[in-house]
Amino acid sequence: MKRLFPSLPVDATLGSVYRAFPAKLSPLSEYQNQLMRGKSELAIAERELIAAYVSGLNACAFCHGAHKIHARAFGIDISTMEAMMDDLSSAPIDPKLKPIMAYVTKLTHTPTRIIEADAEAVYQAGWSEAALFDAVQVCGLFNMMNRILEGTGINEYHLDPDTADPKMLEELRSETCYSDFGKANGLTD
Repeated sequence: MKRLFPSLPVDATLGSVYRAFPAKLSPLSEYQNQLMRGKSELAIAERELIAAYVSGLNACAFCHGAHKIHARAFGIDISTMEAMMDDLSSAPIDPKLKPIMAYVTKLTHTPTRIIEADAEAVYQAGWSEAALFDAVQVCGLFNMMNRILEGTGINEYHLDPDTADPKMLEELRSETCYSDFGKANGLTD
């Protein structure tokens, strides 16, 4: 961890940031919960995969590691996520998902260069505007979360996604895991 915020502990995590700045972050966990666990044409596994992927594109070790575990909790293999980071076009993911991943790649790296053809590729794969908007929101949320973590100096994740225990995976499958995490770390409704 980089010591950018001296008030945060040496081993700070996202929970540490929540506890240090609850007033500004309270609405965030409910939004996260609705976006990541609420109804969507995108399966929860797909949303978690987008979160892990975008965080990997941003080299945010904390979010990339954490959301690899979230995605794993919903059946995504760790090797699939690693293959996506190596080469999205040859990664073993549903071909229908590839245009969405290409869209969030471009939205992360060069957002002003999104064009109609990028959206059209998503629609041609069979996704609706609502699904694309959910993908845009997940991408935007994790670009923001990556900046919050990197900006506060939290750039390490200490859990191994391959060895997350079954109890942790079960907790991550909860419909309220994001708001529960916020509440456990000092955020209120």
